[in-house]
Amino acid sequence: MTGILGRYFGLRFLGALAAVLGGVFALVLLVDYVEMMRRYSDVQNISAARVALTSLYRVPQVAERILPFCILIAAMSSYLALSRRLELVIARAAGMSAWQFTAPAVILALTIGAFATAIYNPVAANLNERSKRLEAEISGQQEAGLQTAGVGSWVRQRSVEGSSIINAATSREQGVQLSGVTVFTFDKAGQFLDRIEAKSARLEPGFWRIDEARVYALGAPPVERETYMLATNLSAEQVRETFSTAETVPFWQLPAMIDMADRAGLQAVAYKLQYYKLIARPFMLAAMVMLAAAFSLRFFRFGGVQKMVLGGVASGFLLYVMSKITDDLSKAELMHPIVAAWLPVSVGGLTGFVALLYQEDG
Repeated sequence: MTGILGRYFGLRFLGALAAVLGGVFALVLLVDYVEMMRRYSDVQNISAARVALTSLYRVPQVAERILPFCILIAAMSSYLALSRRLELVIARAAGMSAWQFTAPAVILALTIGAFATAIYNPVAANLNERSKRLEAEISGQQEAGLQTAGVGSWVRQRSVEGSSIINAATSREQGVQLSGVTVFTFDKAGQFLDRIEAKSARLEPGFWRIDEARVYALGAPPVERETYMLATNLSAEQVRETFSTAETVPFWQLPAMIDMADRAGLQAVAYKLQYYKLIARPFMLAAMVMLAAAFSLRFFRFGGVQKMVLGGVASGFLLYVMSKITDDLSKAELMHPIVAAWLPVSVGGLTGFVALLYQEDG
């Protein structure tokens, strides 16, 4: 009987999670689609289906970030529904404890977290890259042409010809492909030579291939160049460290990125933090289930349901704030990435465990 009830509670939790994820996915997709249609409303002959596909590719990575809150809401709603229908009362009368109520959801949360880290994360990262590619194609149809400097990311490089400063409004393929490019070049003595504005640039071994460039030199009219080769001493790893973010790197590529950054003498804190956070994700989801159970197993006839719901939401928010603080401390090299990744997990799990222990065993 305990096994049958455990499977039943697990299925109820999965049903609630599917409903929450489906609602969040649809809401984020709708908001992003409306925003993209507003942004590109002046583009001629743009396909609504293409814009929808771009939004669809972007949503999985957004949903991945809010997965812990979806687990929290799903667990709370499933336990509150079980309590409202007095199913928890019947289960307790049959000899089940709170630990047996939460065990199926905890096991499922661990499984979902492992799946999200090993499979979903690489897929979401690849889809996000596709969305950037589609968005670049859509924006490339505009007649506005070149973009100006002042936004995006900056990088300084040196070569045998001198030095240069590169600005990119957007980047794809983790910094190897740039869009909205502005380059300021200097000679070996540091004297300004010219400014280059281009639609895109791609890193090749030993040089940047800049397409559709317009060169502004001192004392000369602008010159249009279909292709401009700019020498560089930057490697792909150094460019990725500058232009890419750790969230865009798939889980299975993070160890190689960390190793290459360390060998190149670059900062790899962000990659290490993301790697350890992805490893800790299954336990973070399990901690969310424990927090939800601590605020949801109270019987309806005792009252105070609204306070329980607010307490569960507040605890999840505080855990999110704590996670952001530890992330910032780690990126500032004030906290080790392992500690920053596992501290919110430990605090959330222990809080839920102690609360359940107090409620169940006094």
